Amino acid sequence: MITIEKKLQLPDTYPLERIGKLEDLLFFDIETTGFSGDRCQLYLIGCTYYKDNTWNLIQWFADTKAAEKDLLDHFFDFLKQYKTVVHFNGDGFDIPFLQKRCKHFDLPCGFSGVSSFDIYKKIKPYRNLLGLDNLKQKSIEQFLGIARTDKYNGGQLIEVYKDYLMTHEQNLYDLLILHNEDDLKGMPSILPILNYPDFLEHPFTLSDQEIVDEPDANGHFRHLLKLTCKSFCSIPVPVKASMAPARCTMEKDQITFFVELTEGTLKHFYPDYKDYYYLPFEDRAVHKSIGSCVDKDARVKATAASCYTKTTGFFLPQFEDIWEPVMKQEYKDKMRYAALGDVYLSDQAALQKYTNAILAYDRVGGGYRRRPLTPPDMRFR
Repeated sequence: MITIEKKLQLPDTYPLERIGKLEDLLFFDIETTGFSGDRCQLYLIGCTYYKDNTWNLIQWFADTKAAEKDLLDHFFDFLKQYKTVVHFNGDGFDIPFLQKRCKHFDLPCGFSGVSSFDIYKKIKPYRNLLGLDNLKQKSIEQFLGIARTDKYNGGQLIEVYKDYLMTHEQNLYDLLILHNEDDLKGMPSILPILNYPDFLEHPFTLSDQEIVDEPDANGHFRHLLKLTCKSFCSIPVPVKASMAPARCTMEKDQITFFVELTEGTLKHFYPDYKDYYYLPFEDRAVHKSIGSCVDKDARVKATAASCYTKTTGFFLPQFEDIWEPVMKQEYKDKMRYAALGDVYLSDQAALQKYTNAILAYDRVGGGYRRRPLTPPDMRFR
């Protein structure tokens, strides 16, 4: 086994204290001869860590097949100093692979008591929102505007390692070591992507709300609720996302939501419909305590779909039930609404719940029908 140690100059790209104490973090990446931890070999483990006011690199390289067990021994002994491992898709590949190799050699696997921070898993819920084709490290680098060229990928280096085992040529060794080092050096460059979950998972502060008019493709004006909110952190690259009937723009520490309002007559459906009569001539339901006074020819037993009262006005789409009463166009419609006068966005908890629901709506889907709008008189509490 060969051990390589050196000091590094790494850029300060992200406030790592959001993950944990700097001295408690261990970044790591492994190189293997394949994907299966049962059949393939581990030949290189690389780590970066912060100590004595500087970044350091340590690598353990299996210069023979027999050295693989030594790599595992040294890595897990080194890991005892740290509380958190940081990696890219390590929960999906690196850690399970190491666990299987430990089992193969009948070694204890020292990840117990160590927390795992997977950059890949942190950003996975926001792939669609950020418009990422996939979650490969290269795609994230492109999103962040980082230009980095890999001469070889991990698969190509498998053959390089096999050649090294037969020849022990220095140029092959250098290639293997430098590839792993470059991957570890490249990890700080993608850390700014973590600002997006930080931005989206913490409460926003409402800084402005207004109704704005916007022309559609036919030149007709529609009316939208515009919410301008602030976050505690900034994002590196602006993002625009659409989740009809809403959209949002994110830039620096600000997110702006535009939600299209609906004008017309909507229905509030009562769940205990067996306690109601439907009055077909009035197109509404009344409780049996009142409906019993209505002529029998003017009432019928309400059903789930006919047990409603109606309200006319302007309505805000609700992406989950926040404000009561909940209004719908028809009983089976997925999209729900709240009458504009019932919306209290000055309530921080309601604001956060509503903005979170908008951002999640693109992932769960739903239906929406547009209605023509006329200029309203709208006020917010």
